[in-house]
Amino acid sequence: MTDDQTIVAGVQGHPLSVDEALSAVRHPRAGAVTVFVGTVREHDGGREGVTALSYSAHPEAESRLRRLAESVAETDEVRGVYAVHRVGELSVGDLAVVCAVAAEHRATAFEAGRRLIEELKEGIPIWKRQQFDGHDHEWVGL
Repeated sequence: MTDDQTIVAGVQGHPLSVDEALSAVRHPRAGAVTVFVGTVREHDGGREGVTALSYSAHPEAESRLRRLAESVAETDEVRGVYAVHRVGELSVGDLAVVCAVAAEHRATAFEAGRRLIEELKEGIPIWKRQQFDGHDHEWVGL
């Protein structure tokens, strides 16, 4: 990580913003920005009828997400990294996670962006409780 890089990483209880992510990673040396937006969908794991969900995060989730973002920023040519996950009650269509990576060239931006979201989903302790039609629910990621 260098002094001229921007890194934003966190967990928040209010709506996410793609515009905020793009603004945060803007850099004069960056010729490419990749963005990943994860939204709440009406199905999961082969089951239809998701009506809402609630995300919960371990107390260490934010610091672990920060370390991941810093690790992604160590890649040559990466100028900005943004990774913010939502917690709390969400409805179908709401933004659950927004990631952005600004880099000097598109190949680096794509590779770093993919690494960021894949490692976030795999290793950051954030869980969801999905509510289905009726009163059925399930936990995911425990």
